[in-house]
Amino acid sequence: MISRRSFGKALGFATGAAAVSPAGLGSAQTASAASGAPLGTPAAHTGFSRLKQVRAGLLDVGYAEAGPAHGPAVICLHGWPYDIHSYVDVAPLLAAQGYRVIVPYLRGHGTTRFRSAGTFRNAQQSAIALDVIALMDALKIEKAVLAGFDWGSRTADIVAALWPERCKALVSVSGYLVTNREANLNPLAARAEYAWWYQYYFATERGRLAMQDKDLRRGVTRLVWDTVSPTWDFDDAIFERAAAAFDNPDYAAIVIHNYRWRLSLADGERRYDALEQRLAARPVIGVPTITLDAERDPFTAPGDGASYRDRFTGAYEHRTLAGIGHNVPQEAPAAFTQAVIDADHLLGK
Repeated sequence: MISRRSFGKALGFATGAAAVSPAGLGSAQTASAASGAPLGTPAAHTGFSRLKQVRAGLLDVGYAEAGPAHGPAVICLHGWPYDIHSYVDVAPLLAAQGYRVIVPYLRGHGTTRFRSAGTFRNAQQSAIALDVIALMDALKIEKAVLAGFDWGSRTADIVAALWPERCKALVSVSGYLVTNREANLNPLAARAEYAWWYQYYFATERGRLAMQDKDLRRGVTRLVWDTVSPTWDFDDAIFERAAAAFDNPDYAAIVIHNYRWRLSLADGERRYDALEQRLAARPVIGVPTITLDAERDPFTAPGDGASYRDRFTGAYEHRTLAGIGHNVPQEAPAAFTQAVIDADHLLGK
């Protein structure tokens, strides 16, 4: 099907070699990982050509789709405070190689809506992971490569851990992000706590009110973009394109519940207790996996992936992306795309 070599030839680089500057991609950098995966291509696309809606579980899910309808599926999951446009350059690269690319708005974002006004606006980790399973069922996707960052990494990790039969391979930025609420009760080093300032802000009534106010919400999220991606030269239009997804009527409730739940300041729902108990045991992930660390992301743990290496028991590679911040797929779309293709073929290496 799609080989790493053919993809490399299409973009003007070869796996394992230093990146060059192919026409249409602009200047590239090299990763510090041994693979030398190319990265740092500029944003070339401003939107998706196909936006769809589908009823899936508790939600009416809005999603972008690219590529052939019968191609092997890749589901790309965004983080916070971002939206599907984190994959606006990744999706066409994967689609050009024959993949069916699905990029859903997570609950509380963009055009995704709860089907019932009476449904609790829950953002605990297992509920969001079940949204992905429901989406796959609705789209009749039996198995897919899952790829994500931030909330998306966590969600993809959970699906890979609890439902490995649905996950062909995994690309996870920042490695193993399954939330352990008991561990989250312990303080971190001062610099690490400083990077999480908004998590504690959202624990307050002031933070909740800020998320409900459109202008204040944009100020908070823009500040997060600026601080966690210090080398990304994005403009106002790129931010506003994503920020439109934050006007979802459930956005504030979902964001506040997610961060409060992580700190044990908000309850989840009893229906998810069994899943959360399994996740609390830190289950291993056995599907083929590539983990990505972003060098300039303040949340990247030291040790080049060593802190979570034991959680991945299948075929595995780790890559560190030099000079890249938190929003990896949008800051380094070629490197992220290459990781998806390589993960899909990891067992065949």
